[in-house]
Amino acid sequence: MTKDTERPLDVAGLQARLAAFATARGWQPYHTPKNLVAALSVEASELVEIFQWLTPEESARVMADPETAHRVTDEVADVLAYLLQLCEVLGVDPLAALDAKIDRNERRFPVPGEPEPTDAPGAPGALEAPGATDAPGDAAGA
Repeated sequence: MTKDTERPLDVAGLQARLAAFATARGWQPYHTPKNLVAALSVEASELVEIFQWLTPEESARVMADPETAHRVTDEVADVLAYLLQLCEVLGVDPLAALDAKIDRNERRFPVPGEPEPTDAPGAPGALEAPGATDAPGDAAGA
């Protein structure tokens, strides 16, 4: 499919396109969770490399340079492609997982000065959610 056929983008549709792309090339046997996680890590590292030696101010302007913006966009796409493929293989709904993570983080890290909900971990009478070990700076906690 090309840009000529304007269609709404959705996660399931992109996952189907990625799966069809891999299947047509005989790559599916290699798309194991281990391999997909490794590829995801490599692509994330390539994204980090673009920003590695930039100052905070330079990093905020990275999309102003067309060549760098193109590199950033490509690496973001690579990271997302491998993440979506991993979710597909593992049967994880990435939007539902993110929604649930944001819900947990809203309870775990309340807005300063606002009363904590009674179901927040650490609140009197609250139960800690199993596996709730993420630090405030984790990907979904930021």
